[in-house]
Amino acid sequence: MKPFPSLSMLVLSLALTPSAAHADVYKCKDENGKVSYTNTRNKGCQPLGNDASVSTVSLRSRQPAMSSGSGTTEASASFPRVSTGTQRERDLTRRQVLEGELNTEQSALIEARQALAQQEAVRNGNEQNYQKVLERLQPYKAEVERRERNVEAISKEISGLR
Repeated sequence: MKPFPSLSMLVLSLALTPSAAHADVYKCKDENGKVSYTNTRNKGCQPLGNDASVSTVSLRSRQPAMSSGSGTTEASASFPRVSTGTQRERDLTRRQVLEGELNTEQSALIEARQALAQQEAVRNGNEQNYQKVLERLQPYKAEVERRERNVEAISKEISGLR
């Protein structure tokens, strides 16, 4: 029995075909001496040998470097400073805005509770099933809960102020 000519041709063609995964890699240095790797040849780039391994993982730290001894980061050291008086004015303005929002939310909460109480007192003729009453009251209850969460969040924000 003769071997299949197509199978032997396939094996032979695979053995003689160059690998398609091969790519030239170049090592480049910029003016600051920073090394980078690329697959396009640019000025100042040297080709790496085929046996050299290249990692694509960045070794840069996610946090900025600490400046010597001060305990602050370089980024915060270069951030513009605000005078104490200006910061006090900003904090006072923020407190006033938050207190205004708190008063508004508290008023809205009172109104939402009143609307819920009014709806709870009403019994429509088509609501013989208690589930229909619950469905009708659900938006009013949700509004009361939302207003309560807003009041709680604003109060927490105010308590965190200096």
